[in-house]
Amino acid sequence: MEEKESMAMKNSNTKFETIPEVFSKTVAQNGSKVAMRTKDLGLWHDITWDEYYDKAKKIGSALVSMGFEKGDSACIIGDNSFEWVMADMGIQCTGGVSVGVYATNAWQQVEYVVDHCDAKFLFVENEEQLDKWLMFKDRVPLLEKVIVWDTKGLLAFNDPMVMTFDGLVENGSKVCKEQPDLFENMQSKVTPDDLAVIIYTSGTTGPPKGAMLTHKNVTWMPVAIDAALKIYKSDNVLSFLPLCHIFERLFSVFIPLKYVYTVHFVEKPDTVMQNMIEVSPTVGYAVPRIWEKYYSNIMIKMGDATWFKRFIFNIALKIGKKRADLIMDFKTPGLVQILLYKLAWFVVFRKLKERLGFEKIRVAISAAAPISKDVLRFYQSIGMNLIEVYGQTEGTAGATISPQNKNKFGAVGKAIQDLEMKIADDGEILIKSPGVFKGYYKAKKATDETLVDGWLLTGDVGKIDEDGFLTITDRKKDIIVTAGGKNITPQYIENKLKASIYINDAVVIGDKRKFLSCLIMIDEDNVVKFAQDNKVQFSTYKDLTCNEQVIELINKEVKNVNSTLARVENIRKFTLLPKRLYEEDGEVTPTMKIKRQFVNKAFKDLIEAMY
Repeated sequence: MEEKESMAMKNSNTKFETIPEVFSKTVAQNGSKVAMRTKDLGLWHDITWDEYYDKAKKIGSALVSMGFEKGDSACIIGDNSFEWVMADMGIQCTGGVSVGVYATNAWQQVEYVVDHCDAKFLFVENEEQLDKWLMFKDRVPLLEKVIVWDTKGLLAFNDPMVMTFDGLVENGSKVCKEQPDLFENMQSKVTPDDLAVIIYTSGTTGPPKGAMLTHKNVTWMPVAIDAALKIYKSDNVLSFLPLCHIFERLFSVFIPLKYVYTVHFVEKPDTVMQNMIEVSPTVGYAVPRIWEKYYSNIMIKMGDATWFKRFIFNIALKIGKKRADLIMDFKTPGLVQILLYKLAWFVVFRKLKERLGFEKIRVAISAAAPISKDVLRFYQSIGMNLIEVYGQTEGTAGATISPQNKNKFGAVGKAIQDLEMKIADDGEILIKSPGVFKGYYKAKKATDETLVDGWLLTGDVGKIDEDGFLTITDRKKDIIVTAGGKNITPQYIENKLKASIYINDAVVIGDKRKFLSCLIMIDEDNVVKFAQDNKVQFSTYKDLTCNEQVIELINKEVKNVNSTLARVENIRKFTLLPKRLYEEDGEVTPTMKIKRQFVNKAFKDLIEAMY
């Protein structure tokens, strides 16, 4: 495999640590500092590092007393909460392997993970998650105990395999009194090369695979991220993405463990926007769908504003875009532009960010999927430093980050500290770093196909420019070869389409076809607003997508995108999907990425009709 281009960051001689080492050191130095905040009955409650460690110690000690040994696995399923991360720490600090499960998973998917990772214990949030276990309890013989942390509706429930979280902590308290050195002794046996977590991938192309990450992987990555972004003790974040995803796990567990900032857990998944305003985080992070949703909501509200407010907003945005374009081209704005931007910030952007809870964000991150350049440009224009971070679970999430104040539209940054990157002959991005995983659990063939001579084959196609910035062009397996033999990167076209406030997502079709077509998912909020403003009659979502005025609206958006593309890349026909896409139906992953193969199969008739 020949190297076309390569780059490597300067080695920092990082000493590899274990989670117990990092945790113990942080608690010893910052015990009374607030580690987490959680909201209950309308009030935020503080949890200190001492309390965090004490609960993790009791949980870990109780598990060990119940037969949990080094190398054993335990699963956790539930929404983000302090109980989730305390269980996570109790498992890892005793040498166990922590395995998160998506709270939205159907019981069959939960069974798959619990059975596949050989879980000995299962932590569940509430009655809903416990019900999933009841569906397969007789088919996972290795599972010894189920621990529930929210017992509402379960007071009359009785099963010898089920115990409460409080009961586990109480047992742990007794064990700590009887064996005061047990927890520390277990911690001392953990090495940097031991497994810390198994992260099950979203499974966009088939059953999820369990990526094995070691203590070295998860303690090295925070140091590499800090070298690029600079993390402070005074920082605070809002935890709302699934904790079993490596992206959220980094920012809610592994990075604060090293850099001691405060993590706020959202009340409920549907209170993110409200909690964002209350917390005003200093570091913001989300998948593109979240940033696009905020952008869409801003556009809707501006559409309803008075003509004067719209006029002022558009002028301010124009000023902001000019400034953002210069900065992204590594140029310095002139004095007049600086003064105009300060005026735009004071009159428009300052208030806008305050209303969103973004006013204290010094760096915002979009990751886990590509984001539209236009959406990225909008946030940079209003003075929010939104950057793309590239990586994947198999590399402990991070591979490239844009350095402070040096971003490029369309690029995903430079290689992080201690990471080597090269582009193979076929354009595939290969990386090597201390963050590269150990392999897939129980999947030697898949591991051998992904790890070659220490290099992680990412499956992504990209290029590195003269400044060392990486640009992702597409997934290797998604590249379309038309009937005429032309290679097309669908992701590039899809991102352009998604920049429209009326288009939520798109799947470009065209492999072995004479021309490109597209399945389009409308942005429901904005299209409904359009329908109301134009007196379009509809009663269901399907009615909306079949309406001629709506189809013509999307047609104009598609034509706008086509005008920026080469003729061979033009979308000749499109179809609006007549239904919303749901994770429960297997159409999108928990991080809202479309399962392309599933959608192609599920909507085969719609695709064939376009040809």
